[in-house]
Amino acid sequence: QVQLVESGGGLVQAGGSLRLSCAASGRTFSRYAMGWFRQAPGKEREFVAAISGSGGSTYYADSVKGRFTVSRDNAKNTVYLQMNTLKPEDTAVYYCAARSVSPTSRAAGLYDYWGQGTQVTVSS
Repeated sequence: QVQLVESGGGLVQAGGSLRLSCAASGRTFSRYAMGWFRQAPGKEREFVAAISGSGGSTYYADSVKGRFTVSRDNAKNTVYLQMNTLKPEDTAVYYCAARSVSPTSRAAGLYDYWGQGTQVTVSS
């Protein structure tokens, strides 16, 4: 069982930056591929970024590539999402998720554990 707690969301102006954190419980964090997803009002949950257990492989949605960076610190059981050059269309609730089976995936349905989400609002 893995528990995930996101933090770092908030209100920011367009062009600004935020860093989200996701703290995980458990002693086998490095075995989990981690993903970030987001869901805007009235829209389906969508893939944002993912990172392998070792941190050696990362994947991004085209909409955030070059602006967002996913990373992890396995010693701290934490995964991060650095978000730069934010746009109003990035406004959403952001969720982190853990997948107990390699490899990483863009499919939300393949993740086993989810955090409660953190709101990111980008004003124009």
